[in-house]
Amino acid sequence: MSKAVTRLRALYAGMVGTRLSMKEHMFLIQRLSFLLGAGIPLHAALSMLREQGGSARLTRVLEELTSEIANGRALARGMTHFPHVFGEFEINMVRIGESSGTLARNLSCLALELKKRANLRARVVGAFIYPAVIALATLAITGFLMLYLFPRIMPIFLSLHMKLPLTTRVVIALSGFLMHWGIVLLVLAALSVVATSYLLHQSARARALRDKTALRMPVMGALLRQYYLADATRTLGLLLQSGVPITTALSLTADTTRHSVYKSAYQELAHAVERGERISVPAARYPQLFPAVFVQMLAVGETSGTLIETCGYLSELHENDVEEFTKNLSSLVEPALMIVMGLIVGFIAISIISPIYGITQNLHP
Repeated sequence: MSKAVTRLRALYAGMVGTRLSMKEHMFLIQRLSFLLGAGIPLHAALSMLREQGGSARLTRVLEELTSEIANGRALARGMTHFPHVFGEFEINMVRIGESSGTLARNLSCLALELKKRANLRARVVGAFIYPAVIALATLAITGFLMLYLFPRIMPIFLSLHMKLPLTTRVVIALSGFLMHWGIVLLVLAALSVVATSYLLHQSARARALRDKTALRMPVMGALLRQYYLADATRTLGLLLQSGVPITTALSLTADTTRHSVYKSAYQELAHAVERGERISVPAARYPQLFPAVFVQMLAVGETSGTLIETCGYLSELHENDVEEFTKNLSSLVEPALMIVMGLIVGFIAISIISPIYGITQNLHP
């Protein structure tokens, strides 16, 4: 008995801890929607996907879902066994599709949603890759000059007993400091990263502070605002189109939002709608999160009864803004980064060249 309980606990822990990559996740939803749309029964479709092979994680998910369907249970119930794979938004979409007989259509919409979400996230991440690469290259070059090249020529300058230029003296001081305390600084930086990650994982207040700070940053804040508005309006429109009540749709939108500030705002919108208010009324109380045009469009959609279409329009609008922003970001940031990189490297180069030039000036034939 105890062995059986132990095996069940191990199986449950394996299911709960299972994670799929974005590619595997999209593969599962897209292929399943295609097979169901072709008229193949759900159990047979899951069995076909399992037989096609894949990673051990994907196979484990498909085996559990197939077992649930074989035992007469719903697909949505099987998906709840994998909370790190399927969120509340996906489970509710599947549950609605099963109850209304539109599972294939809902899965197709869900696959399109996952694809758009992945593309939007890739644009945002890609926008910051180039600046990060330039920053790392600057640090690497600076470290090479300060910790390897300069210490090897510094004894020559010191042995001449001449007055060194100010730039050279500054670099000598910085190089000596890094030579003696560089490892300590790296250890402290690593500990700070670990402590910050742990604090953000454990404290909701710390996550809220981080998210509020990110929204106030000059460049990142505008990009994140467009990204989360596009993601939320697309999710809300899809839920409303599937027949989910507005309060439930807002709550599910809050659950799918990773940004803690927007999550709290959507939860407040759900409570306000439950009290009988329109969405645009409480949204207007958060001007730092929802622009005036956004609120006005929501009000028009509610008044005209076209809230679903309005959400679709707003999602496309903000997606286009994100795309344009990411395209222009590199052209805006690249000159500033190159100037900073040139100033740092040029300062160190001048500190090295200046004493050498002074030495050559004092040499006489």
